[in-house]
Amino acid sequence: MDSAHVRLEPWTDADLALLRRVNVPEMKQHVGGPETAEQLLVRHRRYLDFVPSGTGCMYRIVLLPGVVEGAAGEAVGTVGYGTRSWQGRTVHEMGWNVLPPHQGRGIAATAVRLAVAAARTSARHRYLHAFPSIGNPASNAVCRKAGFTLLGETDFEFPPGRPMRSNDWRVDLRPEAG
Repeated sequence: MDSAHVRLEPWTDADLALLRRVNVPEMKQHVGGPETAEQLLVRHRRYLDFVPSGTGCMYRIVLLPGVVEGAAGEAVGTVGYGTRSWQGRTVHEMGWNVLPPHQGRGIAATAVRLAVAAARTSARHRYLHAFPSIGNPASNAVCRKAGFTLLGETDFEFPPGRPMRSNDWRVDLRPEAG
């Protein structure tokens, strides 16, 4: 999969429906399970506020013609980053979801590479991290394929209040690092 087959489109109010589609047990097994309707609304509002507040950017992942018959123009997932404190620094944290019928095709890795490239031009902080569970080989593979560096295992809370063992992956957003 390459960027000729995937496009990132800025998050809009209409993307609440997509957020609901990814909020299912099958897709949330490594992050504590699905969120409540209220938690989902809070997350959606936070995503909408990322760009105006300068704290991040959220996208829907859209397939272009030639990937899956009849799926051109379809939103098949989400990718984006927000700001957090990590080990005494302010960093960006990236996350993504690809709907099950579209997994295993390289869509997530392509979308993450596109989002990292976009972050290099607009992010406020030097580092972008991803913290997939050590038990999530697919998301760890996305990090590796997207050019992140594995810093090691770490204890991490996601969602807040739920400890998990994660891998800490990082990419340097300085333009000369890419």
